[in-house]
Amino acid sequence: MAAREPVIITDKDQMRTWSRSMRSQGKTIGLVPTMGYLHQGHISLIKEAHKRSQLVVLSIYVNPGQFSPSEDLSTYPSDFNGDIQKIMAVPGGVDVVFRPQNLYDYGNNCRYRDYEEEREARRQKVVSCVEERALGHETWVRVEKLEKGMCGKSRPVFFRGVATIVTKLFNIVEPDVAVFGKKDYQQWRIIRRMVRDLDFSMEVIGSEIVRDTDGLALSSRNVHLSPDDREKALSINRSLLRAKHAAENGQTSCKELRDMVVQAVNEASGKIDYAEIVEQESLETVEQIKGPVVFCVAAWFGKVRLIDNIEMNA
Repeated sequence: MAAREPVIITDKDQMRTWSRSMRSQGKTIGLVPTMGYLHQGHISLIKEAHKRSQLVVLSIYVNPGQFSPSEDLSTYPSDFNGDIQKIMAVPGGVDVVFRPQNLYDYGNNCRYRDYEEEREARRQKVVSCVEERALGHETWVRVEKLEKGMCGKSRPVFFRGVATIVTKLFNIVEPDVAVFGKKDYQQWRIIRRMVRDLDFSMEVIGSEIVRDTDGLALSSRNVHLSPDDREKALSINRSLLRAKHAAENGQTSCKELRDMVVQAVNEASGKIDYAEIVEQESLETVEQIKGPVVFCVAAWFGKVRLIDNIEMNA
């Protein structure tokens, strides 16, 4: 069967019109939000969306609202033509690729006037690239408790930006189902809580982590790893597997398990950002494993920050 090329939509009003037209025909829509540079992890999300909806929309948007000016927005990898080819190789493909240019562009009338006092106010607080560029966007969605720990500690604007752009995508696409990868575990939990708290009429699905044959969790940022750093980065998953095995065999002290992983990453010349064992729903840190938890790790190898996690129980 010939590969099916998706419809490519760049305008948010056209995207909303397409969705409403399909829904008026009784069709269900699944959304797979991405920042592009697709890999097999993203392909697994497309396949999961096909199981749960009749039509699939994949969005490609590198969101400046979740990057601070010092982070890697400008170097985030991109290959749109390659992404389309990968999508077309998936059985069923996707129906629409939504590729907006700037979801924070509201026209010149909404642009901040660049008065010096406004610039100074932005310099005095942590801001995203959206605020740095003075685009005029003022409304942010926050899931206040769940965003505070782990990635939220070192990336203070990240989850505010994620929750806001996902809200915008949900309002534009109006999906019945949205699929997120559980590699970004904290993000997945935050989106689920946001959908619950704000009464979105949809379901958020978490899809299992997809790994390379050697165990490294797939990430678009892996392309920036040197061969040596990539080999060293395997210490994350290997040590997490050892920690899970230890927990299943009676080691319930989170300090002991955490020390095991931190030592392994340090010995591999990685730099730990965090290594936390938290309750799966609340993301609250625990001292002893007494129920379902998730062990989440973020670490630097060279100039690349990687995240990974593993769910476990006592």
